[in-house]
Amino acid sequence: MAFWYNEIFNQQSRFGLKSTAKLFEGNSEFQKIEVLDTIAFGRVLAIDEIFMTSEKDEHFYHEMLVHPALTTAPRIDRVLVIGGGDGGTVREVLSYPEVQQVTMVEIDPLVVEVSQRFLPTIGTAWEDPRLQVLYQNGVDYVRDAAVEPFDIVLLDGSDPVGPSTGLFTEAFYRGCHRLLAKDGVFALQSESPILQRSTFLEIGQTLSGIFSEVHPYFGPVPIYASGSWSWTYTTHSVDHLEFDEQRMSRTEQRCKYYNRDIHRAAFTLPNDLKPIFKNGKVTIEDK
Repeated sequence: MAFWYNEIFNQQSRFGLKSTAKLFEGNSEFQKIEVLDTIAFGRVLAIDEIFMTSEKDEHFYHEMLVHPALTTAPRIDRVLVIGGGDGGTVREVLSYPEVQQVTMVEIDPLVVEVSQRFLPTIGTAWEDPRLQVLYQNGVDYVRDAAVEPFDIVLLDGSDPVGPSTGLFTEAFYRGCHRLLAKDGVFALQSESPILQRSTFLEIGQTLSGIFSEVHPYFGPVPIYASGSWSWTYTTHSVDHLEFDEQRMSRTEQRCKYYNRDIHRAAFTLPNDLKPIFKNGKVTIEDK
C-alpha cells in the first residue's frame, strides 16, 4: 500500500513523496538511514528523515559538485572527497582518466553498505582501483592526515546537524586548506540560498577568511528543500570560468545536466547577492 513520506524542514516547510515500499530502515552509530521506493523519484535515500539523494535527480547534485572544479583546476591527479557515501561524487570524479587517486573519507560505513545494496545505479565506481575509502571522521582526517597535497578537495556533506555539524566550521575549512595544493580547488555543497540563507552566507564569509577567491554557484536539486541549491568554489589562483577544453568536451558529452553553458550560467549572481559576493570577496552587512 502506498504511503506518504514527508521531510519537514525546521517546522516551516514540508516536502512529501508518495512511496510504494520502504526497502531499508536501520540505525548506525551515527544516524537513521532509510531507503524508499517512490513513484516520482525512484529509490530515495533519507538520513535522519531528510532526503539525501534519489535515482531520478542525483545527477543534478553530483555533476554540479564535481565538474566545475575538475574542468578548471590545472591538475586533477589527486582528489579528496569528504562524505559522499552514496557513491555519486566519486563516480563523477573517476570519469576523468587524468585522475590517478581518489581518497573518500566517510564517517558511516552503513551509508556505503546500504547505498551499494539499494542504489547501485548511483554508485557505479566502487571497484575502481583508483578509489580508496576510509571510514573515519572527516574533521579528524583534514586536521591530522600526513599525506601529499590534493589537487581537488570536495565536501559532499549533509546539512549541519548530527555527525555533519563539524563540516561547517572554520577549523574544518582550514583543515581542507591545509591538505590542498597551492593551485588547487576546494568545492562544497553550501545549502539552500533560500531556506538556509543564513547558513549559506556564513559559509561564504568563513571561506573568504581562508581563501583568496570564493564563488558561489547555483542549480536545481528537485528533492532538496526549496529545489534551489548552492555550491561554493574556492581557490587562491584558479579562474573558475576558464576550463580545460579537452576535459570539458569529454565531460559535457557524458553528463545529463552539466555543460559549458550551465557552468557559466551557474556562477551568475542574482541581484540580491551581487553586493555580497564581489570579485571573489565576501562582504556581509545583513544576513
